[in-house]
Amino acid sequence: MTDASAPPDAPQPAGGPGRRRAPGPGRSRWLAAGGVAVLAGVLGLTLALRAGATPACAAPPAAAVPVAAAPPVGGAVHKGKATFYDSKGAGGNCSYPSAPANRLYVALGPSEYAAGAACGGHLDVTGPKGTVRVLVMDQCPECAPGHLDLSREAFARIADPVQGVVSVSYRAVVDPPLPGPLAFRIKEGASRYWFAVLVADHGNPLRAVEVRQGDSGGWRAADRQDYNYWLVESGVGPGPFSIRVTDVYGHRVTAGGVRLTPGQVQRGTVRMYGGATAGGGRPAARSASPRPSASPSPRASSPRPSPSAAPASAGPSAPDTPVVPLAAEAPAAGCRN
Repeated sequence: MTDASAPPDAPQPAGGPGRRRAPGPGRSRWLAAGGVAVLAGVLGLTLALRAGATPACAAPPAAAVPVAAAPPVGGAVHKGKATFYDSKGAGGNCSYPSAPANRLYVALGPSEYAAGAACGGHLDVTGPKGTVRVLVMDQCPECAPGHLDLSREAFARIADPVQGVVSVSYRAVVDPPLPGPLAFRIKEGASRYWFAVLVADHGNPLRAVEVRQGDSGGWRAADRQDYNYWLVESGVGPGPFSIRVTDVYGHRVTAGGVRLTPGQVQRGTVRMYGGATAGGGRPAARSASPRPSASPSPRASSPRPSPSAAPASAGPSAPDTPVVPLAAEAPAAGCRN
């Protein structure tokens, strides 16, 4: 059968019926030209992108330099801001049995709390109304460097609580007046094989605590925990112990006769500085813990707890040194929320 649309003498395509014909010269030129155009377009787009605002070989942005964690020391004046909260009578992340009786305390951010290194130190904080002296007893996890979270009573000494947040200056107090000799509290669960002790009433932040069995032998360095106990993981023996305490300014004293009586507060006769009282270095038990506590636990979350005690009455703004209370068991203390 003959195709009527083709001239009778038209040549048949090579390869027989059913095969596609190879493109003729004209079609090849068209395809080549189209390919060149597409390639040029791709190259142009690539060059345009590489010529944008960000160079192809631009250096990555510099990483932020982390702030070294260290407690305020040395009396240098710092600038910052202050807010306030209520610990509801608890002794904070520093594991104190309770807040100081005058309720003048502060929580520091992680960079100044420094994993417990600031515990037991004191700050003089100055605001619009005056100056107040506060005990460092807690951590404020969300606080940036320079942000002090004061007790409500301390805030009321330097500003109107209605303001909520105020600018302040503050400095560490070097060698504040001591309320008495050093006090020690062996942690619940301690034994001859695991030792942990809380040291209080030392005035300045501490640098080191060392322990040994009896009055002779080598000293074992204790490791500071972020909840303010000093730990010797493998224990020191059955006691009694000698405990050597060194603060950040180089004051060093040794108290002897500390017994392995977990949960009891033992008050010695040795002061951190300013001389020792008469009677030697043997501490005596003052009170027993009504219940054990294995480790600090977080407190209930509260953005701004309401006060559990009336604010301090207005009076002179001269600072007074808060006393760390150690006559009762330390409630479980964790990070502030």
